[in-house]
Amino acid sequence: MNSTGTTLVTGATGTTGGRTAAQLIAAGHRVRAAGRRATPLPGADPVRFDWYDATTFGDALDGVDRAYLVPPIGDPDPAAVMLPFLREARAAGVRRAVLLSSSAIPEGGPAVGAVHQALPGLFEQWAVLRPSWFMQNFTGTHAHADSIRAEGLIRTAAGTGRVGFVDADDIAAVAVRALTDDRAPNADLVLTGPQALSHDDIAAIVTRVTGRPVAHHRLAYEDMRDRLAAVIPPEFAAMLAAMDRAIAEGAEDRTTDTVERLTGRPPNPFRVVAERELRAGDESLTVPWTRAGM
Repeated sequence: MNSTGTTLVTGATGTTGGRTAAQLIAAGHRVRAAGRRATPLPGADPVRFDWYDATTFGDALDGVDRAYLVPPIGDPDPAAVMLPFLREARAAGVRRAVLLSSSAIPEGGPAVGAVHQALPGLFEQWAVLRPSWFMQNFTGTHAHADSIRAEGLIRTAAGTGRVGFVDADDIAAVAVRALTDDRAPNADLVLTGPQALSHDDIAAIVTRVTGRPVAHHRLAYEDMRDRLAAVIPPEFAAMLAAMDRAIAEGAEDRTTDTVERLTGRPPNPFRVVAERELRAGDESLTVPWTRAGM
């Protein structure tokens, strides 16, 4: 690996940003950990950064030569705030940019797809990470994990469709290689786990690991959209429900060799992640689950 200057990690307290920052630090790289609050991170230089506040850009970019970019969550048009920042980053001396996108969003597609399309024109060294859905959606703070803990339910409009769910640790490992290898990938990288699983499969694995019954409750697209719209903007709710519908139609039923090709090791299977993150004795798993809402 190449020795680098300072890497800016946006979303440094998030699911992939935090893991990417930690893995960079463990490998001996200098990290500027950026977030809306300058949260201390062991071994990193914390800085306040807000995509919607251009006055925070200068401090975040000072002395930085590469950046890991996590788009603002829930914004249907992140390019409006990200592209001005990326132009400022290039002018400030950032040479390499690694963007977190999604396997469901192609170059030039909606939302972050516009940023993906612009990235190669802004930086000579770049990569776009397009991970499948995160395994941590079922173990962390996502709505699926919350409903598993509270009710023993996973609600989707994905039907029997399968997904190559990917471990966020593996996404971070690829991000570190894309940021620090002598040659940038200069490519669109679709990241998956080793096996495509349905939400019924996920429910069965969580049941076996925790000893608590978990079921997949299949919703129609309209019901999923309306359920999401009660807590997030309607346009974003419709987009997420449409992604579930695409899963039902087979859009995410694939696996790739990208994680192993870039890191030299195979991606983690969901059973391993569930055993690691849903440990026996976890207080959240000792609360009796109800079957309400079936």
